[in-house]
Amino acid sequence: MDLTALFGCLSVPACAVTQVSTGLIIGMLLFLVASGLSLIFGVLGVINFAHGAFYMLGAYFALAGYQLTGNFVVAMAAGAGGMALFGAIFERLFISRIYGRDVLMQLLLCYAFVLILDDMVKIIWGAEYQMMGMPQSFALPPMFIAGGPVPPYYLFMICASVTVGAILWIGIAKTRFGKLVRAAAHNPQMVGALGVNTSVLYASVFGIGSLLAGLAGALAAPVRTLTPGMGLSILIESFIVTVIGGMGSIVGAFVASLLIGLTRSFGSIGFPLFVDGAMFVMMGLVLILRPSGLFGRQV
Repeated sequence: MDLTALFGCLSVPACAVTQVSTGLIIGMLLFLVASGLSLIFGVLGVINFAHGAFYMLGAYFALAGYQLTGNFVVAMAAGAGGMALFGAIFERLFISRIYGRDVLMQLLLCYAFVLILDDMVKIIWGAEYQMMGMPQSFALPPMFIAGGPVPPYYLFMICASVTVGAILWIGIAKTRFGKLVRAAAHNPQMVGALGVNTSVLYASVFGIGSLLAGLAGALAAPVRTLTPGMGLSILIESFIVTVIGGMGSIVGAFVASLLIGLTRSFGSIGFPLFVDGAMFVMMGLVLILRPSGLFGRQV
């Protein structure tokens, strides 16, 4: 543990800006994945252990779209849209068969698809590391904030994630579809009795959650190394985020993601050997002091 180095970084504006921007990038990607995971569990009651694999597939779909067209917009659409379609089909064919079943059955099914999707990626794209590369439109000199360099793509990722989060929150809180989603989370039988096609609603919710994971993977593709199994680490951190923020809370996922991202960023300087431990300590404290999460509702 080197708290002197941590305080030294905080006292230098350039270093602080660099670490904050890095923490925000980590946090925003976590937010997209965790909000989709929280949405699926909150409405469908399914612990989608394959959600990290959806993040991985989104990155590879974006890579394929970019290699075919060279267009960054097409790559993002391939990652997000491809995973939305994949998620809706996956829910209808497999997840719909385990509603109300024991949680162990859910974990076994989802973990089986983690292995299947990892091997599928190896067969299609190979087992070696790959990178999409920075799109030409973002291959620009970094911006300097208080002396700290911030790449333009980092700013784009932050703005895109915040915009998607705001749209998601407005959609859930203010629209008719959001009201149906919240009603289905509390009493799906009554929603079905009122004439709502719950099968379509469930597939839509799962598709939106998958879209968020795919979009996170697509946004990460230009700045992350792509490899089979890359979704496992972000899945674990996403579960930590949902526990800290509160299951089903979009605002909670946002705040917890920022907290985890900044902890990982500054922790790499102050306590590099205890970064993962610090995240689990925070999760343990939340479970002890507020089991429903910081923004979760008490049951």
